[in-house]
Amino acid sequence: MVWTVALGLWGLSRRHSVWRDEAATWQVAERSAGDIWHMLGQVDAVHGLYYLLIHGVFEVFGPGTTTLRLPSVLAGAVAAACVTVIGDRLAGPWAGVAGGMAFGLLPAMQFYLQEGRPYALVAAGAAVSTLLLVTALEGRCRPPHWVAYGTTVLLSALLNWLSLLMLPAHLATLLWTRAGRGTWSRWAAASATALVGALPLILFSRSQARQLSWIPPMTWHMMIGPAILLTVGGLGALLDRPRAGQLSAAAVGLPLLAVPQLGLIGLSLIQPLFIDRYVVFSLVGLALLIGTGLGAAVRKAGPRFPRASRWLVPVVVAVSLAALLPQSLAKRSPSSRVDDVLAIAADVRRLKQPGDAVLFLPSARRDTKSVSPRAFTGLRDIALTRTPSESGTLKGRETTPARLRSAMLTHHRILLITDAPKVAKPVTEARDLAKYSVLRDHFRVVADIQTRGRRVTVYERRTPASPHTGLSGR
Repeated sequence: MVWTVALGLWGLSRRHSVWRDEAATWQVAERSAGDIWHMLGQVDAVHGLYYLLIHGVFEVFGPGTTTLRLPSVLAGAVAAACVTVIGDRLAGPWAGVAGGMAFGLLPAMQFYLQEGRPYALVAAGAAVSTLLLVTALEGRCRPPHWVAYGTTVLLSALLNWLSLLMLPAHLATLLWTRAGRGTWSRWAAASATALVGALPLILFSRSQARQLSWIPPMTWHMMIGPAILLTVGGLGALLDRPRAGQLSAAAVGLPLLAVPQLGLIGLSLIQPLFIDRYVVFSLVGLALLIGTGLGAAVRKAGPRFPRASRWLVPVVVAVSLAALLPQSLAKRSPSSRVDDVLAIAADVRRLKQPGDAVLFLPSARRDTKSVSPRAFTGLRDIALTRTPSESGTLKGRETTPARLRSAMLTHHRILLITDAPKVAKPVTEARDLAKYSVLRDHFRVVADIQTRGRRVTVYERRTPASPHTGLSGR
């Protein structure tokens, strides 16, 4: 736990940067509980529990990059501790220590340990529920354990209902170990209770499925990552020499790694859903298998090299840390995310003048204003008719193209907040096309700054004698 917390706290602020996904968490968490509930009826219901959790954290400790990401750090530490305990019980102490330390070193986990989103919390839920299942299979489980199991699975599903893919993984473990009838019946009852509890969220969130329209269809390139993970995990499982009917680290770790990965691929063939973070909890299984492999190596080397074998895990961890250092540093840099909503807010604060107006293109880039409202003090948001909080959305409601055109022409200077060209998407909405059209025909660029994936361009109204100036800026 200490090791994972240290990895999480290392460079936690990412040079005081926040990217667009975290900005969604930030702006929603600062709303009242009533406003959050109002928003969930229209958008992002799948993250409702997480938003309410961070809302509570912000209420107690105040908003900031540390309070935004610290729950993920602590959740990752809990997951690492569970991996350690499972590995210790099923494959020995070295397997437990190696698996627990490997969990925080995995590149994907280093990313999500420092992310103001729910994925590390889901991984913790998967790890805790798996530990409870192992306890049951060892014959040490009492009724409260099954209540805890069902509750943990339900909470994980309320954070991300695709985490329910852990249930078929646990089912595979029960089949592999040939669990007794009593264990089967209690597991089925606990799992059914969790499913019933999550079903309303699943059904309601389907009405908001348009939020997933940006996910591309499956291609064979997307299979490369899962194939590598399954290969590494499979090698660890083979070193464990698993046997049917026997509880082992392989019987627990391999299904937990493979079933969610393959299940998401299968679902993505029906509807595009394949985003690795949706099944990042499967890395609990990968870490357990890595630890199992290292534990087997220690046991094999022990009789011949008793002293040297004790250093095998520390040396491998140290070498891995050194080898991953460039990637670890990169993940703690603002450039590891697609943009930074705080950096461009500083540019707005410097460029704005009294009487200026501001536009956002697309309207989702209003997240910069939502997270840093003081930077926009004195600027008139001329397209906005209802704020994000009032409208129960993440980006607010904007006026019609005709009214927007009239409002733009009454201003001498307009600041346009948009994406940098390398990450910008083609403009297709009529309202956004109207913004570009008026700026192109009646304004000229006087300043253009790009910072970490965002762009602020200052336009001044052209006089009749001014030459035509496009949107390219400097």
